[in-house]
Amino acid sequence: MAVDATQPYDDQNIFAKILRGEIPCRKVFEDEWVLAFHDINPQAVTHVLVIPKGAYVSWDDFSAKASDAEITGFVRAVGHVSRAAGLVAPGYRLLANTGLNSHQEVPHMHVHVLAGRQLGPLLARID
Repeated sequence: MAVDATQPYDDQNIFAKILRGEIPCRKVFEDEWVLAFHDINPQAVTHVLVIPKGAYVSWDDFSAKASDAEITGFVRAVGHVSRAAGLVAPGYRLLANTGLNSHQEVPHMHVHVLAGRQLGPLLARID
């Protein structure tokens, strides 16, 4: 079910529960700003989710309300995760869905790091 990214943060979403330790995850990286873990339903050979520890619904919410330190920490963590996994040379894709039309499924801002094979075009062409 897609998420309306204009709604208030729901602290019962699955990522909030993972952050609180109520649901386990296969952790890749963690620091004061970010948690990164393997997706339970991977869409590529490598599929890592990077989430801020703050309560943000979407990229729009995060970019408008997060502190400069949170934003910097998040961006640096995505780079760290990608470098540590050896993804820079072969290449990787970052994907952040926001709202209904993008099919955002969890109402907590997150970035997908996808890699490990040829990923193909981002979207189908519209003729």
